[in-house]
Amino acid sequence: MQSTSDLAADLAAHAEEVCREYLSNGRRQGSYWLVGNLDNDPGRSLFVRLTGPTSGAGAAGRWSDAATGQHGDLLDIIRETCRLTDFADVADEARRFLHLPRPEGRPTTERAAPGSPDAARRLFAIARPIRGTLAESYLAARGIADRSRTDCPRFHPTCYYRQDRHSPTETWPALIAAVTDPTGTITGVHRTWLDPDGFTRANLGKAPIDTPRRAMGRLRGGGARFGVATDILAAGEGIETVLSVRQALPDLPTIAALSAAHLAAIDLPPALRRLYVLRDVDPAGDAALKALTDRSRSLGIDAIPLTPSREDFNEDLMAFGADGLRHHLRSHLAPEDVARFLPIGVQRDRTG
Repeated sequence: MQSTSDLAADLAAHAEEVCREYLSNGRRQGSYWLVGNLDNDPGRSLFVRLTGPTSGAGAAGRWSDAATGQHGDLLDIIRETCRLTDFADVADEARRFLHLPRPEGRPTTERAAPGSPDAARRLFAIARPIRGTLAESYLAARGIADRSRTDCPRFHPTCYYRQDRHSPTETWPALIAAVTDPTGTITGVHRTWLDPDGFTRANLGKAPIDTPRRAMGRLRGGGARFGVATDILAAGEGIETVLSVRQALPDLPTIAALSAAHLAAIDLPPALRRLYVLRDVDPAGDAALKALTDRSRSLGIDAIPLTPSREDFNEDLMAFGADGLRHHLRSHLAPEDVARFLPIGVQRDRTG
């Protein structure tokens, strides 16, 4: 199997072809390829040597960015332009470009289009469990402490963020949640970029950027799922909303549709008998509630709205705690669901 240095040398022997593939908005000038930056923006700040020795000073394939001071080889170009984190994926992409066989035992890894379901699956795969991370601290600060029943949320320490296509790419830590279809296939992800300085009342733990929440991939009909739904399901907009309800009713299957429009359009399980709609108290939440309730009832599904005391259920959880939220929800559940989803000790406490 080729070493890292062998791969870098093979790429350097085709340096101009590599630049035309991965830095397509640049141009050749003499013995250099000039481009704006690693985001492939037009410009002259980043230059790649196209000719030179195979190693040492002035080697072909070496690059520098005069604006940032960054430098590296063509493997770094592939890593940054393809938004890859795992070196095995970088090596696979390099082999794909060079038409080299992959090592035995490694699956084929094709380059994923930005924003596609494949790109979403790749991002979720390289994210890690949230235990001991900033993502765990973020959820805990919002009252969501028990996540033992799901592995849906993950954490990425340096998730790419770009305000728009004309802005530079930044990296921020992020909470990553998988969006799945009814079969459990990942079709997208939702990213919540986090403030590395932690939780304050002003930022609620989110990064100080214009849009700290974004989804990518194919979203319509799906959502971030917590628990396996068959005949009963609770559906809400935000991840924090449904995880807050799960703090009070940990066995109630839930789905976060990620927006009011997507909440109105979620796919309903064929065996579903009852749907609890976790509404947000705003005009968009009212419209989603009506659309989803009307559709559910037309299919013979009992649709029951659950309304928070404040603007959303995470605010309720933070204000009243899990016991207070449980007491509020309990009065709106169907009688048979009280016995099914409330903890036994709480069921016996009819006064609390």
